Amino acid sequence: MALKVELRPGERLIVGNCVITNSDQRTRLFIEGRTPILREKDILSPATADTPAKRIYLAIQLMYLGDESAALRRQYFELVTDLVRAAPSTTTLVDEINNEILTNSHYKALKAAKKLVAYEQDLLSNAASGSAGLSAGGEADR
Repeated sequence: MALKVELRPGERLIVGNCVITNSDQRTRLFIEGRTPILREKDILSPATADTPAKRIYLAIQLMYLGDESAALRRQYFELVTDLVRAAPSTTTLVDEINNEILTNSHYKALKAAKKLVAYEQDLLSNAASGSAGLSAGGEADR
């Protein structure tokens, strides 16, 4: 079964190691086969990976797109170790991501890493506002 992707005018898509940019009209693509695919909204660049969770997401993204180097895996595990030390409440989310990484389910790991990025943002927002902490599920502790 083919993956159906609709692109807005000017929207980009990564297929394998190629960047595809749509023209000035809405486009519908049907993609068959097993290759990594990322929509523009799911792509992080090194410049936009400006928090620990986003750097973790970027490392997973690179693994997903085909860079399965030992150095990248080591860097990923160093990043998650540092994050869990700094914010132990992220352990559940990091464990979910690690399980996906260890089973080579990098796309699922990216989805789980999105939850980690959102949780990190909640932590930072609450720290800035001085509110109560959050649980790993993202709800305020009572």
